[in-house]
Amino acid sequence: MALANERDTAVLDAVLAAVADPLIVVDAAAVILRVNDAAQQAWPNLRVGSPLSFTLREPDLVDAVSEVLAGAPLVEGTLLERVPVIRSFGFRATASVSPGRARAAVLAFRDLTEARRLESMRTDFVANASHELRTPLASVLGFIETLEGPARHDPAARERFLSIMRAQAQRMARLIDDLLSLSRVEMSEHRRPEDSVDLVAVASQAVDTLKPIADERGVIVEVIVPDEPQFVLGDRDELLRVADNLIENALKYGGSGGRVAVQVEAVDETGHAPAARLSVRDWGPGIALQHLPRLTERFYRVDVVDSRSQGGTGLGLALVKHIVNRHRGRLTVESRPGEGAVFRVSLPRTPEAGQERRSNR
Repeated sequence: MALANERDTAVLDAVLAAVADPLIVVDAAAVILRVNDAAQQAWPNLRVGSPLSFTLREPDLVDAVSEVLAGAPLVEGTLLERVPVIRSFGFRATASVSPGRARAAVLAFRDLTEARRLESMRTDFVANASHELRTPLASVLGFIETLEGPARHDPAARERFLSIMRAQAQRMARLIDDLLSLSRVEMSEHRRPEDSVDLVAVASQAVDTLKPIADERGVIVEVIVPDEPQFVLGDRDELLRVADNLIENALKYGGSGGRVAVQVEAVDETGHAPAARLSVRDWGPGIALQHLPRLTERFYRVDVVDSRSQGGTGLGLALVKHIVNRHRGRLTVESRPGEGAVFRVSLPRTPEAGQERRSNR
């Protein structure tokens, strides 16, 4: 689509810039002519002069563009991306035809990710909460009935039952808190954090916070960190939640080994960008191989009785997984029965200039 003059170009650029949703203009060969800022932010790899299919390969979108360029005035559809995180866009492909100029297509996108996540969050919350809360609620109601009846005048039974009821109520409160935290992370999982966070400081704070639990269980926590900070793009509170969950799990389920090692290091792995890696290792009973692929599923527990007795909700590692996904990182787990377990979280390091600029805020 050749523009008649510089004024046409300026008007088109102004229109594209004024639209908050992603817009892409392609020529008759489906080569990108223009993109606005919203589209560039949504898909950083978009390049003017390159075929649209080099970046957006979704068959429904490619077919819609072909139909419009072949003569259809308007085609609508949905673009679903699964990598690096799940995102959903509604799109409209419309024809642009001017006398003496080749046919072109304008693609307008609307981000449906948050709406879809909110719908899924409501559905999952009701299903998960109703399932997991049923047992503790039944327990509390049973004890209340007993206290109102046979144990009405039994002080010893009353004290024992009230203690159990308190523990069940605390478990329900933890469950709801974890469910809400997980839902909040899933809602924003497609938006990558932009602040610079020192992973060394995060790990050190988590170890200090959990020191009372380590002392209570007689576990020695070894901290291995470099002298210099390791900056990553992230949300400090979320990364602290990751470190807390991994270290607390090691203390609770691997503490029988007597020690836990928390390490932060810079790594340069083949095929991946330079990263800062947080590793949490224990020397406890370990995890059987068949359980490893399912550890990050909601409510999946290797040992249900042990998990509940330790105060676990079955959501900690699911929360870790989604936070790591939001930070465009990687979570790996290695374990063998009798040899303990090691959980590793690798996060892309920020450039040196970004470290200096952001860390001095």
